[in-house]
Amino acid sequence: MNDAIEQSLPFHVDLEANRILAIEAVPSPLLPARLLDIVVPADWGRAGEMAQAAGWRWVAGWAEDEGEHLSVSVCLELQGDYLVLRTHIDSQQPSLPSHAPYFFSANRPERHMQDLFGIEFTGHPDPRRWTRHQAWDEHAAPLRKSYPAAGVPPAQTPPDNSYPFFKAQGQGVYEIPVGPVHAGIIEPGHFRFQAVGETVLHLEERLGYVHKGIEKIAEGRTAEGLARLAGRVSGDTTAGHAFAACLAMERAAGLAAPARAAFVRGILAERERVANHLWDMAAICNDVAFTFAYYQFGRLRELWLRDNQAWFGHRLLMDIVVPGGVSVDVSDAALQGMRASIKYLRKELSELITIIDANSSLEDRLVAAGYLTPAQAQSFGALGFVGRASGQSFDVRRAAPYPPYDQVEVKVPVEQQGDIAARFWVRYKETRVALGVLERLLAALPAGETRLPWQTPQPGAEGLGLVEGWRGEILSFVRFGEDGRVSRYYPRDPSIVNWPALEKIALGNIVPDFPVCNKSVNGSYSGNDL
Repeated sequence: MNDAIEQSLPFHVDLEANRILAIEAVPSPLLPARLLDIVVPADWGRAGEMAQAAGWRWVAGWAEDEGEHLSVSVCLELQGDYLVLRTHIDSQQPSLPSHAPYFFSANRPERHMQDLFGIEFTGHPDPRRWTRHQAWDEHAAPLRKSYPAAGVPPAQTPPDNSYPFFKAQGQGVYEIPVGPVHAGIIEPGHFRFQAVGETVLHLEERLGYVHKGIEKIAEGRTAEGLARLAGRVSGDTTAGHAFAACLAMERAAGLAAPARAAFVRGILAERERVANHLWDMAAICNDVAFTFAYYQFGRLRELWLRDNQAWFGHRLLMDIVVPGGVSVDVSDAALQGMRASIKYLRKELSELITIIDANSSLEDRLVAAGYLTPAQAQSFGALGFVGRASGQSFDVRRAAPYPPYDQVEVKVPVEQQGDIAARFWVRYKETRVALGVLERLLAALPAGETRLPWQTPQPGAEGLGLVEGWRGEILSFVRFGEDGRVSRYYPRDPSIVNWPALEKIALGNIVPDFPVCNKSVNGSYSGNDL
C-alpha cells in the first residue's frame, strides 16, 4: 500500500471516550486486501462516514454466522488498494449502524443481510424487505447455520403484492407496473413507473424473484463443488465468477495456479467478454428496431460461441476454471484457430461499425438518451461499461492486476457522454481491446502444467478473489470450515451495484425508451438474486 493511500486510511483516529477505532490495517491471507478486524460495533457507522470522506469506494458487504456472534465485513477500495473492515455483534440482538447514509452501494446489500441474517442496520434510509419477499416468516434468518437449506416453505407462498412502492401524486401522474413476468425471455424483475404523458418521473425496481439460495447451498461443498456452483451464479458470467471463486479459494489454501493455467483463465475471461459485448450491442440495436445490426452482431457471437464449443467443450465455458488451474488446455489447433477467428472478427467489426456510425436514425435513438452523469456514476459506484461510459476508469485488471494481467497491458476505454450511445461505444471499444489482449495472451502463452493438486486449507482459512468480469468488478469471498469444506461463500456480481443506477438513468426519458435504457445497463437478474 503506497504512502498516499496509507495516509488516507480513515481509521487511525481517537474517537470520543478516548477509544481507538484501529491502530493499523495489517496484511492478511486475504491478499490483495488488508484486513482490519477490530472495529467496535458502535464505531461502525463512523468508520463508514470517514471512509466516504476519504474517497474510498464501498465494494461489498457480507455477514457470517459464528454461533454466539455474527461477523459483518465490508470491502473498500481506493486507487486499486482494497481494505476489509470487520466487526462482531451479538447474534441474539444483532444491530449495527448503517453505511447506507454514506454509500449508496451499501443500501441493498445491507437490506440483504437484514433479511437473511436478521441484522438491524440502524439509521438505514430504506429498511423495507428486499430479498425475502414472502417466502420466509418475518422473524426467520435463512442464512443462519441453524436454518435448514430446504427451509420451511408454506404449502403456497403468498403473492408479494404488499411491497410499499413509492407513490407519486399530482395532476396527470399515472403508474405503470411492468413485470415481474415479461413478454420476452428475460428473467423476472418488476419495474414500477410514475409518468406524466410519456415522460418517466420515477422508476423503482423490485428484484429477487429468482433467488436461488446460492449462499446457503454453498455451505459444505468441496472446493471443486464450489467452483461449479460459482460458474452458475450468472449464466453469462461462468468464467468470471468461477475465476473469482477459485482465486479466493487458492488464496485461502496458500496455492497459486501454474502460469499456463493463469493465461488460459485470462483467455477464457476475454472470450467471455467478447461474446457478451457482441450480444449486448445486438440487443441495443434490436430495441430500437435496427434489425440489420442485431442479426450481424448475433451472427458474429454465434460463430464465437461455436468456437468455444470446439476448443473448450462448452459454448459458455462452464466448469473449465477449477481450483488449482483449468480443466482444459489450449491445443495447438485451438491456438491457430483463435488467431484466425480474431483476425476475422476484427475485419467484420470494422465493416459493421462503419454502417452503424452512418445510421442517423440509430443515433437519434441512442444519443442523449438514458443519461447518467459522471458525478452520479461515481456516487453509485457504477462498474464496468456503465461506469466507464460516464467517466469512471476503474478496471481491476489495471488497478489491481492479477495473473495473467500482471504481465499484459490492458487499455481501458472511457467515455464522458454518459448516454446509451456511450455505453454502446464503450462495449465496442472494449471488444477491440479484448481482441488485442487475446492476441498477446496467445503469443506469450507459457509452457507447463495447467493444474496443481488441491491442498486442503486450514480450518477458518479465508480468501478474497477480485477479477474484472465483462460487466465489471467481481468479488468472491470464501471461508473454509473444520473439514476442509466451504463454510461461507459470498459472490458480489457487478449487477448488484449497477442495477440501482438504472433507476436514475430512466428519469426524464420517455416510457418507450425504457427497454433500450435497460438493455444498455443489462444487469443480471440471476447475479443479483443470490
